[in-house]
Amino acid sequence: MARIYMDAHATTPADPRVVEAMLPYFSGEFGNPASRSHAFGREAARAAEEARARVAAAVGADPSEIVFTSGATESDNLAIKGLAEACRGRGDHIVTVRTEHRAVLEACRALERQGRARVTFLPVGKDGLLDPGDVGRAITGKTVLVSVMAANNEIGVIQPLEEIGKVCRERGVFFHTDAAQAVGKIPFDVESTGADLVSFTAHKMYGPKGVGALYVRRRGRRVRLVPLIDGGGHEQGLRSGTLPVPLLVGFGRACEIARAEMPEESRRVLALRERLRRALFESLDFVTLNGSLERRLPGNLNVSFAFVEGESLIQALGDVAVSTGSACTTATLEPSHVLEALGVDEPLARASLRFGLGRFNTEAEVDEVAGLLRRGVARLRASSPLYGEAREGRGGQKNSGVPGANGVKARDP
Repeated sequence: MARIYMDAHATTPADPRVVEAMLPYFSGEFGNPASRSHAFGREAARAAEEARARVAAAVGADPSEIVFTSGATESDNLAIKGLAEACRGRGDHIVTVRTEHRAVLEACRALERQGRARVTFLPVGKDGLLDPGDVGRAITGKTVLVSVMAANNEIGVIQPLEEIGKVCRERGVFFHTDAAQAVGKIPFDVESTGADLVSFTAHKMYGPKGVGALYVRRRGRRVRLVPLIDGGGHEQGLRSGTLPVPLLVGFGRACEIARAEMPEESRRVLALRERLRRALFESLDFVTLNGSLERRLPGNLNVSFAFVEGESLIQALGDVAVSTGSACTTATLEPSHVLEALGVDEPLARASLRFGLGRFNTEAEVDEVAGLLRRGVARLRASSPLYGEAREGRGGQKNSGVPGANGVKARDP
């Protein structure tokens, strides 16, 4: 069996059209865009600014509002720490969400440890959605920033950013969103969301690794940040360092392709995801969908298979690339903080898999993976006495309540 990749939330392969656009800037057009005294530098600068315009268009921004970074993690840190430092005389309170990416959570916790900020971590519902009313209730006179992820990297849940942005505008608080999983996959616009700061990255949308962007609002209410990196004053003084022109060109091309192909691609990827979901829920019992089905990225499926260890199931899948719902922290495998926030108990959290379907997946791959999963789950559950008891109604996990899951026994295809 050929290798099958279904982990598009971790990273995506570079689109061949992106690679083609990048190649000339590694050797032929290799100039430093800051060296504008000669043609090599001027050509590199032109390519960088053309890429900036394409990246800006992907989120409805002006090119002057795009700051290039090494990726979404750096963008998150620049947004949160840079704003906290710039607002020190105004307030020290930040509001975020328990299901955020570690880049946001750890940036906030670092500020807490340093005594530079107080942070409120808001809960979410069992569907993973944040109540915008909770945001309003959390804001105080000292709140300077609200940070809410656009689409979750584990469960794919899309937050109601427009409503949250409206609350922030009404209360005079800056609004940041980590949109790494959203930009290029679903429509996203800085004006409609009311976002003042937006983090996103190329490698989640079929571009190269090592380059990302931070949108910093300049129109209307201008956002001011204190830079994390000092140097030659590149990127309006917010991110010094020589611009990696090949990566910028690739980022811009990836954004251009995503804008042109998003409607059709979203429909196709959603159909693949639903094909996989139906195949699993119609043939296996004691499976649970994690997160809202209605407000979800087209290619995301996060499922818990009760009475099965997620890592063991991954091994049973062989050359299929998927992720567990757990995060590896130091030497200890910990249950997912996202699933924990949804109220998923530890055994089910450890029994979860995240599927990320994308541009290059096929129906044949979906069918192959569904068959491997059915056989793998059945084999692993055969040695579980708890599963036998649950099927006989004597205890164990309850069915998920998801249509197609209840009362259906596991069977081989």
